[in-house]
Amino acid sequence: MNPRHRLWLVCVGGGGLAALLAAACLDLPGFGGDRHPYGDRAVRASLARRTANTIASVNFDQRAFDTLGEMTILFAAVLGGVVLLRQTRDEHRARPEPAEVAPPVRRYALLVLPVALLTGLYVVAHGQLSPGGGFQGGVVAATSLHLLYLGADYRALERVRPLGRYEVGDALAASAYVVTGLAAVLAGTAFLANNLLPYGTFNTLSSGGAVPLLNAAIGMEVACAVVVLLAGFLDQAVEIEEESGS
Repeated sequence: MNPRHRLWLVCVGGGGLAALLAAACLDLPGFGGDRHPYGDRAVRASLARRTANTIASVNFDQRAFDTLGEMTILFAAVLGGVVLLRQTRDEHRARPEPAEVAPPVRRYALLVLPVALLTGLYVVAHGQLSPGGGFQGGVVAATSLHLLYLGADYRALERVRPLGRYEVGDALAASAYVVTGLAAVLAGTAFLANNLLPYGTFNTLSSGGAVPLLNAAIGMEVACAVVVLLAGFLDQAVEIEEESGS
């Protein structure tokens, strides 16, 4: 396909997308009005399944299949990053030497690390009750480990970051999300339908049916994926050197 045909294809596709976007915007409720059809339906469905956090209900119940797509995108991005950042033939590993860390930085990093880790786990565990969830809490938990790199050295980070286990955890978490959806199919309902487990008592950790399970799977997948992805970039910056030594 020559550049002219590509340009025409982009223009046609962009024009179609712009027309659909304009049609959708024209049908939106008036700004500041009391008519919110999608929001009203989402809140009703969330309350019916005893999920206090409506956003979690949308992500892991009403539109759980869309979340599967988002998780797949992250999984594929991490896989692509690992492939692109892998050690090549003209590179070798040089063990990094510990750098001098200012005492205030060391104290602050090692003090904040457990607080940040617990905060991330708390956000994941309470995703169906309060703002946050697996995506946000997973990122916080994963990045908190890297405070060891700032407060101690790279070898200390490596000791708490065995990449093989995080790669397995990433795959297991993604599989757990899919298996939960398939369990609903085996039970005679739709894929990822939230009618496998009892909905429990409203505003408790066990409420929401399958929402806490899917939220936890996403939290584990995001945390492991971020750790693996950051490891690839840190290896390039700290350990891997070209044969010329640069």
